[in-house]
Amino acid sequence: MKTKNDIHFSTCSWNYPEWVDVAVYSATRERHYEYLPEYAEKFNAAEVDQWFWSLMDNGSIRMPKTSDVKKYAELTPEDFRFTIKAPNSITLTHFYKSEKTNKSFLSKDLLNDFVSILEPMKNKLGAIMFEFEYLNKTKMASLADFIKAFGKFAESLPKDITFAIETRNPNYLKKDFFNLLKEYNLGFVLIDGYYMPPAIKVYEEFNEYMKALPALIIRLLGKDRQGIEKATAKTWNKIVEPRDETIAEIAKILLDFSKMKVPLYVNVNNHFEGSAPLTIQKINKLIQ
Repeated sequence: MKTKNDIHFSTCSWNYPEWVDVAVYSATRERHYEYLPEYAEKFNAAEVDQWFWSLMDNGSIRMPKTSDVKKYAELTPEDFRFTIKAPNSITLTHFYKSEKTNKSFLSKDLLNDFVSILEPMKNKLGAIMFEFEYLNKTKMASLADFIKAFGKFAESLPKDITFAIETRNPNYLKKDFFNLLKEYNLGFVLIDGYYMPPAIKVYEEFNEYMKALPALIIRLLGKDRQGIEKATAKTWNKIVEPRDETIAEIAKILLDFSKMKVPLYVNVNNHFEGSAPLTIQKINKLIQ
C-alpha cells in the first residue's frame, strides 16, 4: 500500500492463505512464492523472515535456495523492495538454549556467501537487517564490546547494499550506538515489542540520529506472541488485540520522518494485532 509519502509498507512474510478473507488474495495458492504477484499489487515491499532461521542444532548452516531468490525477483515489479533478515548464524553469539558458542558469529565469509546468493534480487534490496537477540553479560559483556565487535565486522560490508541493525537490548539505545550506525552508514531498525521501550520514546530521543542514516525500518512485532496465537488460533484474518494508541504514535513518527529523503520501511507482523494487512490499513488511514 504505497502512500503519498512513498513509505514502503510490508508484512512480515506473505504466505497466509487466510488473507483471502481480508482481500489481499483472490484465491489460495500451492507454493509460497505464487502469492507474490497479487501481494505486490497491494504492497510495495515485503520482509523476508525465513532465511533468518539458518543455524541448525547440529551446527550446520542452511542458506536460501537460489531458485527462491530468483522467483521473488521475477514475480515482483521493478519498484518493489525486500527487507531481508540476515541469517541468525551470523547474529547469534551462542546456540539457542545452549552455552555452545556459535563459531560463525559475525562471519564475514558467511555474509559474503549470503550476499552472493541474493544477487538475482540485488536491485530490489531495500536493506539487509542484522537482528540481534537480547545479549546478556555472558553473551556480550557491554555495549562497548558490541560496538568493537560489530565495527570490525562492518568495515568489510559491501558499500552498494544498505544494512541495518536491530537490537533487543534497551540499554544499547545510547549515543554511542547511533554513532556506530553513522560511522559505518548503517540503517536502524526501530521495533515495537520484545520488551523494548515504546517506539515513540526511542524516536523522540534519537530521531536526529535516525534522520542522518541511510534507512529507517520500523518493525511492529507485538508484545504477547503466545497470547495472540491463542486468540487467533494462528488464523491471521482479524484484529484481536487493537493497539490504536501505539498505531497513532507510529503514524506520528511516519508523518515526521517521511519529510526526509531517507528510505522508510514499515514492517508489520501478524502478532502485532492479529492481522498485518488490517493493521496497515489502519495506519494508512491516519497518515493519508
